[in-house]
Amino acid sequence: MSETKIMLGNEAIARGAYEAGVKVSAAYPGTPSTEISENIVNYKEIYAEWSPNEKVAAEVAIGASISGVRSMVSMKHVGLNVASDPLYTASYIGAAGGLMFVVADDPGLYSSQNEQDTRAVARAAIVPVLEPSDSQEAKDFVKEAFRISEEYDTPVILRTTTRLAHSQGPVTLEDRVEPADKTYERNASKNVMMPGMAKKRHLWVEERMKRLMEDGCGFDINKVEMGDTSIGFITSGIPYQYVKEVCPNASVLKLGMVNPLPKKMIEEFASKVDKLYIFEELEPVIEEQVKSWGIECFGKDVFTRQGEYSANMLREKVLGETAETESYPDLPARPPILCPGCPHRSTFSVLNKLKIHAAGDIGCYTLGAVAPLNVIDSTICMGASISSLHGMEKAKGKEYIKNWVAVIGDSTFMHTGVNSLMNMVYNQGTGTVIIMDNSTTGMTGHQDHAATGKTLQGEEVPAISIYHLCKAIGVKNVVEVDAFDVERMEKTIKEEVAKDEVSVIIACAPCALLKGVRFPYKCEAVSDKCKKCGMCLKPGCPALTKNADGTISIDDTMCNGCGLCQQLCKFDAIRKYEA
Repeated sequence: MSETKIMLGNEAIARGAYEAGVKVSAAYPGTPSTEISENIVNYKEIYAEWSPNEKVAAEVAIGASISGVRSMVSMKHVGLNVASDPLYTASYIGAAGGLMFVVADDPGLYSSQNEQDTRAVARAAIVPVLEPSDSQEAKDFVKEAFRISEEYDTPVILRTTTRLAHSQGPVTLEDRVEPADKTYERNASKNVMMPGMAKKRHLWVEERMKRLMEDGCGFDINKVEMGDTSIGFITSGIPYQYVKEVCPNASVLKLGMVNPLPKKMIEEFASKVDKLYIFEELEPVIEEQVKSWGIECFGKDVFTRQGEYSANMLREKVLGETAETESYPDLPARPPILCPGCPHRSTFSVLNKLKIHAAGDIGCYTLGAVAPLNVIDSTICMGASISSLHGMEKAKGKEYIKNWVAVIGDSTFMHTGVNSLMNMVYNQGTGTVIIMDNSTTGMTGHQDHAATGKTLQGEEVPAISIYHLCKAIGVKNVVEVDAFDVERMEKTIKEEVAKDEVSVIIACAPCALLKGVRFPYKCEAVSDKCKKCGMCLKPGCPALTKNADGTISIDDTMCNGCGLCQQLCKFDAIRKYEA
């Protein structure tokens, strides 16, 4: 008898990979896709790794596919930008062993720097896209993706969203079916994308998509649910759930494959309903194609292009009902803040004191842009802090960046920051880079990387030394500083920003929430010595509270004992005690 379990969408995708016989999985952590690999690693039949970035991860999967086995790569939507170079060419090469890209979009910007629709990228790359609407489909569509990949000789994108990735639902488990490895055959005209070969493959790719458009009309994952024909919806993914909740009697064309679209199926469905809505999150990818075929429909003229959709939106826009929502106008705002004991807070407190601007990057330390730290002035994408600082120096000169630094985390530095630093040295830039080394990929939940000395499986491996890597690139001035040594950090920053050459400061201290990290002390306030100056409150540690009389209290359940507040107090009004 088959077993049914409640699973996250990401967990179900991992299970689908296991059941589909996947042998190789690569990824770089990025919310909301991270848990896919964290679950895949539990299936010992699959080789799984954290790669330094999404481009490398994609190339690992493509190589495995060329060798004849089923492989996959997982990332969030902005990670696909990094991996788009190999994706576009993989579309031409195709897939010997099945090849799947799992890409998690983030409507509503829960954890991202932009909203991006993967379907638009897939159309440009000429790659089919499947989109599940619940955990069961997340598992089943993985297997369908590999079927399509091998039958049509193509990489396939499985598109998910934050809501699907992190929602739970029942999933029926099945046994693993591992297809025989494809025999490798040397075929330069297919696998070597020089111009002469690529021209022919491009024609082949276009024909492949025409076949998929026609055959897709018969795919089980594209379903027509006829009901009340006065209103019809074309939808996919999580929005399908909202349609079924709000308009259970409406006619629905639920698309499991959203690129290419099954044209004849859509034309036939549209002819049977009086009023047609295209209900899709983010860009009007389906709507624009449907309208281009001369089919009258409503889409973004009714629904928004921004943010995540909801059942309430559908009620309001289609049924004209105003949903009742509770309002709490008196609640204070709760902006995101660095954790108690975070080493980034210590570094930022020094930069704030010195009134130094920081070109920022992607990670926990991006929170240095908000009050009370107010240090980060720009955040673009992974690795951009170093490159953008270099651009400022080349635009405005050395003196302009004397009160600027670039800040970047250890995982992000390994991702793409190392390339930016190479460029800085090669093109004779100046400027100070602070690598905030907290020994993990913190923002996505403590994943390892090439500089931590552990693989995804937890295997101990030689850790790349960031210090020696910077030296090898050609940086003469590389200094390692304890992130919590405020006095030395201030002295070092002053010295390095004054130099007319590239310098790197590695601010070292592990994330306070890492397993096994524990400060031996906690801090407590000595009220009778407090001068109510507020210096200890400036870094914004949530463990500290200002009392009504101006003194401070320290919550011992939140304090991690980093001692930053004690260093900032000049009146011995904060002391350490053994935890």
